[in-house]
Amino acid sequence: MFADSAKIFISSGKGGDGHVSFRRELYVAAGGPDGGDGGKGGDLVFEVDKGINTLNDFRHIRKYCAGDGKPGSKKRCHGADGADLVVKVPEGTVIREAETGKVIADMSYGCKREVVLKGGRGGKGNMHYATPTMQVPKYAQPGKPGRSLNVVLELKTIADVGLVGFPNAGKSTFLSRVSNAKPKIANYHFTTLQPVLGVVDLEDTDGFIIADIPGLIEGASGGAGLGHDFLKHIERTRVFIHMVDAASTEGRDPLNDINIINNELESYNRGLLDRPQVIAANKTDVFYGTEEETVITLLREEFEPKGIKVFPISAVSGRGVKELLYYVKELLDKTGREQVIFEKEYKEDNMDFPDEPYTIEYDTKEKIYVVEGPRIEKMLGYTNLDSEKGFNFFQKFLRTSGIIKELEEMGIEEGDTVKMYGLVFDYYK
Repeated sequence: MFADSAKIFISSGKGGDGHVSFRRELYVAAGGPDGGDGGKGGDLVFEVDKGINTLNDFRHIRKYCAGDGKPGSKKRCHGADGADLVVKVPEGTVIREAETGKVIADMSYGCKREVVLKGGRGGKGNMHYATPTMQVPKYAQPGKPGRSLNVVLELKTIADVGLVGFPNAGKSTFLSRVSNAKPKIANYHFTTLQPVLGVVDLEDTDGFIIADIPGLIEGASGGAGLGHDFLKHIERTRVFIHMVDAASTEGRDPLNDINIINNELESYNRGLLDRPQVIAANKTDVFYGTEEETVITLLREEFEPKGIKVFPISAVSGRGVKELLYYVKELLDKTGREQVIFEKEYKEDNMDFPDEPYTIEYDTKEKIYVVEGPRIEKMLGYTNLDSEKGFNFFQKFLRTSGIIKELEEMGIEEGDTVKMYGLVFDYYK
């Protein structure tokens, strides 16, 4: 089964803790602190692997975690850095933050490797905290925690030309004739279940990449059938070829089919209709008498005034195919080689914990103020309150984050008690 989307959990490694130790040597009564630093946590990295063309592997493994940094040790020994984890994805994969849908990285064109989550910084050993007034520091800095995210991977086909049309319009036959692709061909009344890419080579000019986008149905943009799964593969294409069954071998109206597909393209992404289009009126080899002239005339009267040229072709016999391909190449040359890249919207926050939430409540029964939330919990876990420096740092955090101001607005007075995750403080200005 072809997989072009997956939801996974990723995390970078935690930094190793700094170490507390003191130099102990013969005849050296007080050798001073020699606790080493913790190692840096491993980064979570995404990398393009051109040997992969689906996201199938992510259906079986959904959790990816980089290695943690090792703690420091005595004699100023630095802990080993955690191992980076490199996650291989096919070219064209867009990585989004699961909750907001914001783009983290677009693994296409020039972006072959992206550090998505940086590992936590290793904590400093107590050798860094010796001062003239504190010559025996008995504390070290904890390693900074790694980062974690739920992300959605979406594979968006990279092709110059998108071949669109209803099932059984002849797209697979056309692609097999004009390119090196080998799609399965038969009189299916259901659609191809995955995009198929092919390289079109033209004499005396550069070729281009064409993709058979799986057949669309009315309501695809609203999620009908496999609409969303298919439509995302057209977002990078620069020119569309509408493949229609001009002979109506299955009773479909070719004019109506084109209008339906254009409505679905517009509903999914308004900008798609700004891209050049051309109509391939297929199956002309089964027309009788003047039927072809009548149908082609109707198509041209409807669409050529809108700038959409109509080519009568037969994907089976090859009639009109060469003229169509050279015209498509002209459209590509006019549009230029502008690459459709999904701009980064999500940025990893490398500050301590500025956006983490917290709450302040007054417990009327206990008559204390209770401050809770991830922001407070993480800061307490990262700060050594047993040291003067650490306690001053935490007080500064309470002021700069606005927590002191909120407590004062709630009416806190000197001598009142504040509780934070089991730690109790008395408030004084």
